[in-house]
Amino acid sequence: MPRNVSLADAGRLPVWRRPVALLVLTACAMPLAFATWSALLNNFVIEVANFDGSDIGWLHTVREIPGFFAIAVIALLMLFREQTLGLVSLALLGAASAVTAWFPSLGGILTITMLSSIGFHYYETVNQSLQLQWLPKERAPKVLGYLVAVASGATLVAYMLIVALWETLDLSYNIVFMVSGGACLLIALYCMLAFPQFEAPNPQRKEMVLRRRYWLYYVLEFLAGARRQIFIVFAGFMMVERFGFEVHQVTALFLINLVANMAIAPVMGHAVARFGEQRTLLFEYAGLAIVFLAYGGIYWFGWGVVVAASLYVIDHLLFSLAFAKKTYFQKIADPEDIAPTAAVAFTINHIAAVFLPAALGYLWLYSPAGVFVLATGLAVASFLAALLIPRHPARGAETRLARPVPAPAE
Repeated sequence: MPRNVSLADAGRLPVWRRPVALLVLTACAMPLAFATWSALLNNFVIEVANFDGSDIGWLHTVREIPGFFAIAVIALLMLFREQTLGLVSLALLGAASAVTAWFPSLGGILTITMLSSIGFHYYETVNQSLQLQWLPKERAPKVLGYLVAVASGATLVAYMLIVALWETLDLSYNIVFMVSGGACLLIALYCMLAFPQFEAPNPQRKEMVLRRRYWLYYVLEFLAGARRQIFIVFAGFMMVERFGFEVHQVTALFLINLVANMAIAPVMGHAVARFGEQRTLLFEYAGLAIVFLAYGGIYWFGWGVVVAASLYVIDHLLFSLAFAKKTYFQKIADPEDIAPTAAVAFTINHIAAVFLPAALGYLWLYSPAGVFVLATGLAVASFLAALLIPRHPARGAETRLARPVPAPAE
């Protein structure tokens, strides 16, 4: 069995050993560990480790540090093949998540969170790079849409099992963490053994890449990271603080989001392929601006829980269109720049995570609506930036401001 297979020859392999099969399996594995960890985290740290608000703040700060330093992936690529690094990172995520309940103290949880976060963020960085290298440009939007649906399906299964079996079987945190993290670890190990090393036609650069012509992509990543933090930190918090949502009600919202994503993500992938990245992103950012402004309206006009829950679901669905940024970059990038630029972009995306949640937490105390007004401004800024994306982005046509590349001399 050959251990190195070029992408050109991968189509001759059985379907279950092709690159897309590997992407599907890892898309299933990651949510099994991460989504389960996220679902149980708040209850676990309060009930078992007696966390207070300060402790949970430190935990989330620690969790975001590896994302900010995702650029270190470039150095690791000097030692490991990209596919190997991605699977090792996925295995680390699974292993660290599996033993979370073994360390029921502040120091222990922070340490194990740091390890799982390194696995998660480095896997995500490499996974994004491999997707763009392995998927043909004409098929990438559709396949990425299906991968989003697969990940949502895995998360849905994990949540439904927790809801159905937690009280029925009197499960413990240790059992659930071990099963979910262990499943992720086993899938990663299986992928290491069952799949050959796929060789992309363009070797990736092993140094940091910052190119002026990618500037619009960097801007979109920064703004996306800032908006993501506001949604993750404050949208769910609003549902609990203002409307008194309990655990099962929040979980129900998650389940609705997941079912909707499974149904709609493939459609969104086809939409990107048909209408192009610019129109898709303009639709996303316009929708997010309206949603964030409507969040503010909940505080200004006293809109009820049905409006808030509907906005939460719509918000989540619009964010799933973000893979259009990936295919935009795929079309403008030099093939050998994909891996190092994915690492740089992941770091740029996490710049806001370092300071924005804490800073906006103080604003929240005085004006929750003000937080969502700021988010509206970020969505509008993203909309304006997306206006600069060409209808048909390509190398030399990265933005509408780019000068045409002169034709080669004959």
